[in-house]
Amino acid sequence: MAAGGDGGGREAACGYDSYRSPLASRYASPEMCFVFSDRYKFRTWRQLWLWLAEAEQTLGLPITDEQIQEMKSNLDNIDFKMAAEEEKQLRHDVMAHVHTFAHCCPKAAGIIHLGATSCYVGDNTDLIILRNAFDLLLPKLARVISRLADFAKERADLPTLGFTHFQPAQLTTVGKRCCLWIQDLCMDLQNLKRVQDDLRFRGVKGTTGTQASFLQLFEGDDQKVEQLDKMVTEKAGFKRAFIITGQTYTRKIDIEVLSALAGLGASVHKICTDVRLLASLKELEEPFEKQQIGSSAMPYKRNPMRSERCCSLARHLMTLVMDPLQTASVQWFERTLDDSANRRMCLAEAFLTADTILNTLQNISEGLVVYPRVIERRIRQELPFMATENIIMAMVKAGGNRQDCHEKIRVLSHQAAAVVKQEGGENDLIERIQADAYFSPIHSQLDHLLDPSSFTGRASQQVRRFLEEEVHPLLRPYESVMKVKAELRL
Repeated sequence: MAAGGDGGGREAACGYDSYRSPLASRYASPEMCFVFSDRYKFRTWRQLWLWLAEAEQTLGLPITDEQIQEMKSNLDNIDFKMAAEEEKQLRHDVMAHVHTFAHCCPKAAGIIHLGATSCYVGDNTDLIILRNAFDLLLPKLARVISRLADFAKERADLPTLGFTHFQPAQLTTVGKRCCLWIQDLCMDLQNLKRVQDDLRFRGVKGTTGTQASFLQLFEGDDQKVEQLDKMVTEKAGFKRAFIITGQTYTRKIDIEVLSALAGLGASVHKICTDVRLLASLKELEEPFEKQQIGSSAMPYKRNPMRSERCCSLARHLMTLVMDPLQTASVQWFERTLDDSANRRMCLAEAFLTADTILNTLQNISEGLVVYPRVIERRIRQELPFMATENIIMAMVKAGGNRQDCHEKIRVLSHQAAAVVKQEGGENDLIERIQADAYFSPIHSQLDHLLDPSSFTGRASQQVRRFLEEEVHPLLRPYESVMKVKAELRL
């Protein structure tokens, strides 16, 4: 993405005899790959040169309609081979494309890039690409949230064993657990939208950000330089431009962008780790296709490969934020070029990775399978221990002594635990309580005291309120794209 003459634009060999990024060749969507393609990038450079020339003409510089029309007619006429040969000679990607554009626009050759520096096309293009890449990501994230919201609503009342420290804890519901995932993704949606809305255009600033070259072009007319900056900014579809820049826009922007994407990566990693753990417990599974093979050696396997892929890529996404952090910290004075090669990789990879993760997570969320009987069996194994406090309270209400009851249950609980841990048997605490005459005053209440739904607190109400008050309003701007299904390349 970066520009400024680091000589990194030579075309790589294609096909099966050369390395290709798996993000582009296997995972990311065609539309996201296109946004970060050479064609999109260099076509945008030409568009920026056209916008600059149009604005300069409007403000009185001697640029003819014929020159403008020639540039318009050749926006897509890019000779990539010539540009690569030029860059090999010049070691400067922007000037290579200035010459290539000028070759097919001989009448306009003299006014292409007039007054500009490399970062006029390089940085402004990057900002356009970042904005447009967010336009692709945001609806995908909204769809994931929507699919999970449907799942949470459907399973809002289904009790399940909660886990803290991955040890059995108080019951929750399947829908409430899903809302933990949704809440994190809603925060990510808001963060990504905020970062996109905060993007500003670099604009028309010159070599060190002072606009000196444009002030000279307009013979000291400060107002025309201001107008030029504003006109090009509006042509590019931005509401605001930076007032202050060096040669580049501040690299703190890249930190903001990749921090938001890294946060998304953390959320997805947590969600898909939960799915993987639940799959191991056989309580929930991601979609598994009819012809899908889980293992080359073990034909019975149903590995959660989509969730594993998300975790793998999320780790990569989370680490990428280190690049802009370090780049911003070493940008000497108005600019150094050691940002360029790094930014070519980390910005594109971050968005292609996030795109892949969201495509995959949408596919998972559209086909989650729940196994209520497995969940019920696990609850039965643990609920007797959790119900002991309720049993004690019921005994006290029936006239029993709290301390005597506590000691009775302590002894019976340890006996039942020994059966489970030492003999591999089932939890028989309730059978022991039913067999003990001391508890006869509440024997008829045991079924009620052991109803799983009485242990889930306000989980169901929380799910419905959360979806109604927080999730659905957040998704309204994306209603028109909600029906799009996820498509995985591999």
